[in-house]
Amino acid sequence: MLGIQAAPLVLLEYGDYQCSSCGDSYMAVNNVIQAMGEDIVFVFRNFPLTDIHPDAFDAALAAEAAALQNKFWEMYDLLFQNQAYLSENELFSYARRIGLDMDRFGQDIQSQALISKIDADIESGLRSGVSGTPTFYINGEKFDGDWTGSGLVQYLRELL
Repeated sequence: MLGIQAAPLVLLEYGDYQCSSCGDSYMAVNNVIQAMGEDIVFVFRNFPLTDIHPDAFDAALAAEAAALQNKFWEMYDLLFQNQAYLSENELFSYARRIGLDMDRFGQDIQSQALISKIDADIESGLRSGVSGTPTFYINGEKFDGDWTGSGLVQYLRELL
């Protein structure tokens, strides 16, 4: 979760680190966070589309392993900024770059608990009607509008 928990708006994204549209939404979400400030909290849930993105699940594991060391958002940024480079070696390189304990990271990315967490994100998404990425929810309601450009920011401002 990024932002103040008491924010009036919650933006939830189901995403895939290897999805090019999610790379575009990464920029859109950054714009939303800057524009909305304390009025928004952002939550990211993993929805790796492994049939078409073979490195997406491992990237999600890397992000969740980083979260265990309070570095989720740093890893999240690196993964989206380097979508074409998500091999195991590169994931370890990103972990080193953000200062993770590498022994712990190596253990955590193999953890059944993290695999189960990602599986739970996927299940949650499927139950909520997610069929592709990115999929957004605002205060629990699926958002099917335009999230590109300033579309999402305008919609969120109207909700306030």
